[in-house]
Amino acid sequence: MNEAKKIALVTGASRGLGAALALELSKTHHVMAVARTTGALEELDDKIQAIGGSATLAPMDITDKGAMAHLCRSIHDRWGGVDIWAHTAIYGPAMMPTPDLDDKGWKRAMDLNVEATRNLIFMLNPLLSDSSTALFFHDDHAGEKYFAGYGATKAAQMALVGSWAAETTKLGPNVVITSPKPLATSMRTRFFPGEDRSVLARVEDEALRLLQDAGLR
Repeated sequence: MNEAKKIALVTGASRGLGAALALELSKTHHVMAVARTTGALEELDDKIQAIGGSATLAPMDITDKGAMAHLCRSIHDRWGGVDIWAHTAIYGPAMMPTPDLDDKGWKRAMDLNVEATRNLIFMLNPLLSDSSTALFFHDDHAGEKYFAGYGATKAAQMALVGSWAAETTKLGPNVVITSPKPLATSMRTRFFPGEDRSVLARVEDEALRLLQDAGLR
């Protein structure tokens, strides 16, 4: 691996849009791929190597603050910083009436979608230069029936990131919020079982489009 190669960090890289972004970014960057599922990360690494790219795998839970602090320190010590951070890690509690939303599902959604995002912004901001890009993905279901857990925590995440984006317009980093088309992912299948997947966007196509729209391609 070329130590001078630009660094792309993808949180939530094991599947879906995260994996597709990691694969596409590996064409121009060394990818730091973070996710909980080791096997899926290894499959991603095989694909990256097959197209001549390189990756460092970090199988860990982004809600573990100690692990994330260690990761950020390792990135600093080895590469000095991050050129692109794409944050795709998300948790969607099962769809249900709002009064039925239990503590376990709500807490996991808050911890992953909101608190982990806040903590990652805090830890990664020193690793991002004025020319770096932090990329986030909006999926608005706030206020829709049966989406209380996902809709509320995703909206909170976007409010948090939106404030950061407003604060960095002059100084950087470039904080980008973009909206993917409906994707053929496992989470969407859980939300909409029986949906015609043939009309949904391929994650590979959307990864390239979203990077182009963000000026990263």
